[in-house]
Amino acid sequence: MQENERQLVDALADMREEEALAAARALLDGGVAPLRVLELCRAGMEIVGKRFEQGEYFLPELILGGEMLEAIGALAKPLLASAPGGPAKTHGRVLIGTVQGDLHDIGKNIVTFMLDVNGFEVKDLGIDVPAATFVAAIREFQPAVVGLSGFLTLAFDAMRDTVGAIEAAGLREGRRIMIGGGQVDEAVRAHARADAFGGNAMAAVALCREWMGA
Repeated sequence: MQENERQLVDALADMREEEALAAARALLDGGVAPLRVLELCRAGMEIVGKRFEQGEYFLPELILGGEMLEAIGALAKPLLASAPGGPAKTHGRVLIGTVQGDLHDIGKNIVTFMLDVNGFEVKDLGIDVPAATFVAAIREFQPAVVGLSGFLTLAFDAMRDTVGAIEAAGLREGRRIMIGGGQVDEAVRAHARADAFGGNAMAAVALCREWMGA
């Protein structure tokens, strides 16, 4: 990791908002790929997540982290959309959100950005989303794929409960459910009874392409 990249990661991890935005803008203006900047944001937020779990950070820090990431995302997204080839035609609908009890959203935001610029219609429900909200949104939005995001270990049960609620509402058939997050693996996928898990944003895009025949 180069020094200018480290500056962004450290500024995010240490909650230095102005420095983080300035570092991100300098990287983007210097020709660094927007996806790389978002990956650096994820690295910074992984540190924030660890500090939260260790009791060093609390809810205000998570909220500030989300605000910083939203601002950096607003800088990066237009550059992603103007990548060679431009946005593809719409392949299908994807509903995504961070499950109840978890406030992390950098991974979800990166996946949302990448799905968007790859031609999928994405509805992002945000963070700390109750199972009932997912169910209502599925009925209204009628997505082909539902993405459940979570970083904390407590999110694993919430993922399972959300999948259960979708099944109980009779909305599982005909659509796929994928999960993602820093600690998600095959064991978590089996626990949540999801169809697949994505280790990164491009894996999530690949899953959606496969499932929708894009």
